[in-house]
Amino acid sequence: MSKVIISTEKAPAAIGTYSQAVKIGTTVYLSGQIPLVPETMEFVSEEFRAQAVQVFKNLTAVCEAAGGCLQDMIKVQIYLTDLGNFPIVNEVMAEFFEMPYPARAAIGVKALPKGAQIEIDGVMEIPSTN
Repeated sequence: MSKVIISTEKAPAAIGTYSQAVKIGTTVYLSGQIPLVPETMEFVSEEFRAQAVQVFKNLTAVCEAAGGCLQDMIKVQIYLTDLGNFPIVNEVMAEFFEMPYPARAAIGVKALPKGAQIEIDGVMEIPSTN
């Protein structure tokens, strides 16, 4: 199988040497998204909840560009500069996902690109249309 590079203007452009996502077969590996607004490449807000919402919007755009939807994500890794914000992440995830929820990990980190408070990456499995 060959890899297909996924790219969309509805999510922030890559700010380094990576692709927004890479698709191999029906599996899509999504690069980390931070709370940049695609049109401005600036943070949506300094407020954590707004940043979390924007990250899920960005992930949604990449999932759709790959031919799936956010609900098709099977694993997410959430990187937080303050694990005290984790209850807010749960609230926001509940707005974007329905059961069954993806597997997930929450990782506390010292810093994220551009000073973001949250970054999320993950893996999506596009359902077969057979």
